[in-house]
Amino acid sequence: MITNGEQAHGSGVLDQVGDNIIHHVSNSSLDHPLIHFPHIFGIDLSVTKHVLMLWIVAVLVSCAVIIPVRKYVRKENPVPSGWMNALESVVKFIRDSIVQPNVGSKYTETWAPMILTFFFFILFANGIGLIPVFDLLGVLNRFVFQVPASDDHNFINALLHGGVTATGNFNVTAGLAVITFFAIIIAGTIAHGFIGHWKNLAPHGLAWPVYIILIPIEIIGMFVKPFALTMRLAANMTGGHIAILAILSFMAIFADLFHSVLAGLGMAIISVPMAVAINGLEIIVILVQAYVFTLLSAVFIGMAINVHH
Repeated sequence: MITNGEQAHGSGVLDQVGDNIIHHVSNSSLDHPLIHFPHIFGIDLSVTKHVLMLWIVAVLVSCAVIIPVRKYVRKENPVPSGWMNALESVVKFIRDSIVQPNVGSKYTETWAPMILTFFFFILFANGIGLIPVFDLLGVLNRFVFQVPASDDHNFINALLHGGVTATGNFNVTAGLAVITFFAIIIAGTIAHGFIGHWKNLAPHGLAWPVYIILIPIEIIGMFVKPFALTMRLAANMTGGHIAILAILSFMAIFADLFHSVLAGLGMAIISVPMAVAINGLEIIVILVQAYVFTLLSAVFIGMAINVHH
């Protein structure tokens, strides 16, 4: 039989850690939307936190990339300097080192804009996930403005539901992967025609029994590519945040385990430097994941164009 004391202990910090971590990396639920919208055809179109983050990322990419580039192009004798110099270096690297070697010189200008859009959008979405803006707003809301956490009508309290990394949401990464999926079909169709693209799924000149096995494998492979893109990006972005939150949770766990604040503070000597180190690693992951997604997208599109390679 479980005593009252054991029940109280069972509802302690240790049992809340998992829920708190999932709460901070997942999207806000439709029970706590930021903006309520009516249902259309049975679909709730209310704005959740990750939707808001997608809007913010779109604005940031526009202000940091699109607007400066358009102003630069409109000049009579454009000479890059400062921020434009950095942008030009990134654009040239992706175009010359990722897009051109994979899709070929003939189609570089066709697919470079999409690949560049992927890179900057994912880079900004990944990066903004490391900035605890909403958590700081929550601290100010709670301790400066004295707004109770139970006030669900408060907009800042609504912002505290869910994480800020939109690319940790499988729906977001799946949307990006679906674009790549259709881009592969379009690229193959442009290069070889609609019928030619589908005929190129399997190599020519093989014995017909081989095609009985090969064609289903190639069709499955068509869907495996976007699935791999979806899982790789979302899992990497979510995993880093879970690791940081789990390490920081050691302070609360030890304080509750030993019933001492000093035990939690002692654990902070280990937890905080480890969390800082993982944050530094996350900065590298941000760049690597944006690079890997764009590279694989270019590779898959290039495979549809340059079939014999």
